[in-house]
Amino acid sequence: MLKFLLEKEFKQIFRNSFLPRIILFMPVMMLFLMPWAADQDIKNIKLSVVDNDHSSCSERLIHKVASSGYFIIEDISGTNDEALKSIASGKADIILDIRPEFEKDLIKNGMAEVMISANAVNGVKGGLGSGYLTRIMNDFADEITAEKGLDKNKRVTPAINVIPHNMYNVYLDYKIFMIPALAVMLLTILVGFLPTLNIVSEKEAGTIEQINVTPVRRLQFIFAKLIPYWVIGFFVLSISFVLAALIYGLYPVGNLWTVYLYAGIYILVVSGLGLVISNHSDTMQQAMFVMFFFMLIMLLLSGLLTPVSSMPDWAQAITKINPLSYFTQIMRSIYLKGSGIKDLLPQLYALSGFAVLLNVWAILSYKKSS
Repeated sequence: MLKFLLEKEFKQIFRNSFLPRIILFMPVMMLFLMPWAADQDIKNIKLSVVDNDHSSCSERLIHKVASSGYFIIEDISGTNDEALKSIASGKADIILDIRPEFEKDLIKNGMAEVMISANAVNGVKGGLGSGYLTRIMNDFADEITAEKGLDKNKRVTPAINVIPHNMYNVYLDYKIFMIPALAVMLLTILVGFLPTLNIVSEKEAGTIEQINVTPVRRLQFIFAKLIPYWVIGFFVLSISFVLAALIYGLYPVGNLWTVYLYAGIYILVVSGLGLVISNHSDTMQQAMFVMFFFMLIMLLLSGLLTPVSSMPDWAQAITKINPLSYFTQIMRSIYLKGSGIKDLLPQLYALSGFAVLLNVWAILSYKKSS
């Protein structure tokens, strides 16, 4: 009986001209566009420069800032008050005020003063922009010190020297961090929304009544609904892996079969949630709104776009019951760090528990009348 139900489900999917296209083209478009659009590196920061020194060193510093790729020199103001007007009008984001005798102090003492004023309306942009400028200033001071043969011991150095070492994403490329998360988002949307609409569409079409009077058991019915989307989920995930390799040169550091193992459990979780919502909905519109509500909460509280550690305590507590947060951790850990099953056992237990709970709920909530 399960064989015939599966045959019916696959025929329904392929008879719909829209579904096969969305299953194929949605991964392509999302992985082509989203890593660039969702890049949280701050670039093209508008800078207003106040050069009170007008020396070769100050001019060289301005060129170094402009060539960094992070800043656009919006204007060169005569005074700090003029630059502040640029900030107030939204023409500039940050002011770089180069003090008088900048070159003299830099060559004589190995250090010189500049003032950085940032528009803190956008705190992230202001903070990162100031950090970028500070790093450029330090590099520039080191260059001048090396060229002039100055004694670096004259400069004040900290008692503790911190040398950063970036692991797993050496060049801090945000796209590498986002691509595994985008694959999770894609899988969640497709295998979550499609099962949600499945049973409701049969209710509206009236075909569910024909199935209800057959000897099909509830367990067989739910399995017949789950298995096609399980196959679709693996297909979509495989496309995502191929595109990540071809477009961005990103390959999983860990075992690819480990990803498929966890993905198989996760697909059961999301599809089970979709079927539960579908069982309790009477119309397509109702099912769409309910699933959209849960999907939005799951995406925002998953750590997919913002780190869980930066969320308030109540939000971090909610992530503990969010299956999407566990699978996001799994994808990034396997893809970037090379983690194995032993390293991800807590996530395995959590996802398995969600899968059992939601699919048992889906079976029990399906009301069959024979």
